[in-house]
Amino acid sequence: MSQTPIELKGSSFTLSVVYLYHTQPEVVRQALQDKIDQAPAFLKNAPVVLNVAALSGEVDWKQMQQEIAATGLHIIGVSGCKDNALKQMIVRAGLPVLAEGKEQKKIAEVPPVVQAIKPLENAVAKARVINTPVRSGQQIYARNADLIVTNSVSAGAELVADGNIHIYGMMRGRALAGAGGDRDCQIFCSSLSAELVSIAGEYWLMDQIPAEFFGKASRLCLKDGALTIQTLS
Repeated sequence: MSQTPIELKGSSFTLSVVYLYHTQPEVVRQALQDKIDQAPAFLKNAPVVLNVAALSGEVDWKQMQQEIAATGLHIIGVSGCKDNALKQMIVRAGLPVLAEGKEQKKIAEVPPVVQAIKPLENAVAKARVINTPVRSGQQIYARNADLIVTNSVSAGAELVADGNIHIYGMMRGRALAGAGGDRDCQIFCSSLSAELVSIAGEYWLMDQIPAEFFGKASRLCLKDGALTIQTLS
């Protein structure tokens, strides 16, 4: 038994980010409710981060927070906050203001070009490989890596990767690539029958996947910010 009552460790979690583009709380609530109704298993009671970078003008933050919470979503933090007055309101509401990774990288000192290039000459792309079937209720996460599954993925299972996702068996579960926000990631399936596919937060439910690709070898990526699909040959 540990000698200390607590222990602090770093970890990583997959979270949905809600980007707010409207200042009226009632409008935001209805839009969120519509999304939740489309994917209740994926979004109901989900923890979310709010991105407020696109908001401008007066915002009744207290009401906004209440309306979003009323949908059942659990707000765990706010990102993209550039307005000091809004930031203070958010902090007073008891929510943390989060700095995204890209913002932190801008502050970091850039190493000399020569030093940066040398390690890349022998760099090997990392991937997590799963050779066994992924059962319903399982979640497989590839942190800072691609995820390769050489077997089937059952309905109710979830694949999450900060990089690309490759599935070489029947894909019936959920696949979330680019979980860290990388919009260049892709999903490759030898037989696509997924409940949900997502790249960097942009997602399709099963009934949104074009019928001609269902059960076929397919490749998904983002083009102009929207999910696109093509035959994988």
